Amino acid sequence: QVQLVESGGGLVQAGGSLRLSCAASGLTFSNYGMGWFRQAPGKEQEFVAAIGWTDGSARYYADSVKGRFTISRDNAKSKVYLQMSSLEPEDTAVYFCASARQAWGSYRRNEYLYWGQGTQVTVSS
Repeated sequence: QVQLVESGGGLVQAGGSLRLSCAASGLTFSNYGMGWFRQAPGKEQEFVAAIGWTDGSARYYADSVKGRFTISRDNAKSKVYLQMSSLEPEDTAVYFCASARQAWGSYRRNEYLYWGQGTQVTVSS
């Protein structure tokens, strides 16, 4: 079955950086877009970033992370990454990776079929 496993979360001070990884198995990874979403305590899950089926594909970012976060993928390793820089306390959330139903990435949650369990990111002020 399809599995998505996130890693790389943790506690970091404001202004710091973290790199999240998501390892995929059970699917032909290079056929699908991938996305990152996050959910802060008491808030709804929100889109963070998405990428199409190759590392050269179009990338999309939420306005709140544009210029600070970078999504990338390595199809040979079946992994997608989220490089997060200039982190702010408002970035504190559980971060989820998801595989899309199609080859392109999307900001729409319902265009994703499989989800990981999430990794906690906590940014202290």
